[in-house]
Amino acid sequence: MRRRLLLVTALALVVAACGGSATPDSGVADFAEIAATEPTFTFDPSATTARLRVETTVRAVCAVAYGETEALGNLATDQDMDAAGHQDHGPVLTGLEPETTYFYRLQGVGPDGTLYQSELLTFTTPPAEEADVAANLALEATVVDVSSEFSDAFAAANAIDGDPATEWSSRGDGDDAYITIDLGAERTVTALRFVTREMSDGSSITTTYTVTVDDGEVLGPFDAGLDPPLVEVQFTGRVLRFDVENSTGGNTGAVEIEIYGS
Repeated sequence: MRRRLLLVTALALVVAACGGSATPDSGVADFAEIAATEPTFTFDPSATTARLRVETTVRAVCAVAYGETEALGNLATDQDMDAAGHQDHGPVLTGLEPETTYFYRLQGVGPDGTLYQSELLTFTTPPAEEADVAANLALEATVVDVSSEFSDAFAAANAIDGDPATEWSSRGDGDDAYITIDLGAERTVTALRFVTREMSDGSSITTTYTVTVDDGEVLGPFDAGLDPPLVEVQFTGRVLRFDVENSTGGNTGAVEIEIYGS
């Protein structure tokens, strides 16, 4: 279930783009002036979600507008908590369809107020991959305990909502962060996946985690990551506590915690 990587040859970055012409608006600077890398798209296995990655030479606040027509109509922004902007950008585009071409426009506002804008660009989603694991039990589960939450916007429930555009963030817990998930009944679990959140300064990345089953057996450590593979396991239990074992510190948490089984 590895996500596919698609390189997109466009030089651009993002802040609030909602529309329109095929070339940058007059009075707006060319995005190429601050482009440090070419943007890349990483798709989830269902090809319905994509993360756009791009770096800039200056700090910028960013977003991307996208849609199936040149009218666009959808907007994605960074989840990074740094309101002053950053150079490593990763907005998540949701609601996509497999094997579909989308228009998008990338923009960025620099610290001096300059707006940088790309032309209207396109990308095409890949085919959806066939599922090769059991159901994700986390989607029907409940969070019953958590070390902390940064705010309501970064609530623990975001880690099990199936939406990669939301995430749970602790309030500076670092390696002490944990989240406890109740599956609602005793289940046989066959695979786990912990997708870490991250900050553009390199903090908040969980590298390994452990799982405690029903306050008893401790499993792991297992590898977490931005695009980690499934970890194959075999146990039966109802209440699972996920503990961050190693991280880069800060507001650690998870974009998604997936629990597969029956």
